[in-house]
Amino acid sequence: MPQVKIIAKNFMDMVASLTAIKLDKLYNNVFICEAILRSLPPLAKKYVLQLLFTDKPVLATMIGEWVLADGVSKHRVAIDRLIQLRIFTETVDRKKETSYSLNPTFQKNLQKHIISGGVLPREPMNSNNAIKLPSLQELETYALQQWECFLLQLINSGQGEKLTGISSSMMKVFQRGLLSQRDRDGPRLTESGFQFLLMDTNAQLWYIIREYISNAEERDVDPADLISFLLELSFHVTGEAYNLNTLTDVQRTTLKDLADLGLVKLQQGRKDSWFIPTKLATNLSVSLADSSSRKEGYVMMETNFRMYAYSTSKLQCEILRLFARIEYQLPNLIACAITKESLYNAFDNGITSDQIITFLQQNSHPRCADRVPSIPENVTDQIRLWESDLKRIEMTQAHFYDEFPSKDVFERACDFARQWGGLLWEDSKRMRLVVKSEVHNQMREFLHTQSK
Repeated sequence: MPQVKIIAKNFMDMVASLTAIKLDKLYNNVFICEAILRSLPPLAKKYVLQLLFTDKPVLATMIGEWVLADGVSKHRVAIDRLIQLRIFTETVDRKKETSYSLNPTFQKNLQKHIISGGVLPREPMNSNNAIKLPSLQELETYALQQWECFLLQLINSGQGEKLTGISSSMMKVFQRGLLSQRDRDGPRLTESGFQFLLMDTNAQLWYIIREYISNAEERDVDPADLISFLLELSFHVTGEAYNLNTLTDVQRTTLKDLADLGLVKLQQGRKDSWFIPTKLATNLSVSLADSSSRKEGYVMMETNFRMYAYSTSKLQCEILRLFARIEYQLPNLIACAITKESLYNAFDNGITSDQIITFLQQNSHPRCADRVPSIPENVTDQIRLWESDLKRIEMTQAHFYDEFPSKDVFERACDFARQWGGLLWEDSKRMRLVVKSEVHNQMREFLHTQSK
């Protein structure tokens, strides 16, 4: 059965993967420096602020003395993170003593930001009768609808329907791992695509953003510039309007792509056009763990494998259909059941039992979420057992040997195969054995020498 693991990194993981030149270019932006500082582990923040107004390198032993004995592991994590992001520069002198100093560009801009105070990347437009801004509740509803529409397009493509209303840039993001297309056939969901649908919203968003940045160079966009703009976007005020004329052509194109995801809302006036950031955009500089606040669940699981989902969302119905059999649907209730056949179909598509169980736990109805466990144990155990049914037989390429001239040759052959880690099976009575294909050539040479 295919095993696929999707990793959803946050911005700081992507920043750390940039080259030294691009990192130094990023640190010329004050907002990047503040976003980096926000994302650091608490101990790493302390080190940066301690050294912020220090011009000379500080010995590693001295920094180590700032930490209690039980915080050594956190100290190492903090130092490693600072070195990864090139915030700390490590030097070793003639006495082989290690010292650290702050990146001068990062240090200068962060000093400036702290002394002068924070300012917005751009000022919001003045409110007047020509600009009718949506309320925060309306904006949150819009973002949710856009995101659900986006995911429904992905699900529909897996059923052979053509994707509509999605920019070519976002289509390429889909094709990088979530969708596959062969010749004249329409796009189909891959194993990663099915797993993606069971991830929580924040993890899905980070995956899409990561892939969007990864193929930036294919669109003739510098990834560092794109990360810089997205982090700037996180410093805008949710619900405020910002003039599109203050952006470059690349930034305006990016905003159109982000509007597909519900990160911004674009509006057109008589004279001007503007964009309104949603919470999805302003949370971009927050780490993945911090931003993944628990949503109110909607799924109630019974011990008889029947499941009731209190939802009116078409998207949630389609997601449940990935691993459950939908029996009937009312205006605010989806009744379904987990069966062996529905799970086998999910396993064939690359979804694992752990992903299904995690999805059910994360989306448990509030009345079930407080119970321990929130999903009946007989249900979780059976889901894992049905998955293990598909793993009972493992195919291994091998070679079969028989008709040995003597018992001694057979035993020596078994010992040789065992030493190479290639012995799969042996029958001492009939002098037969099976070895892995990887050691067939060595086995053949060994038997050739024994025949002499």
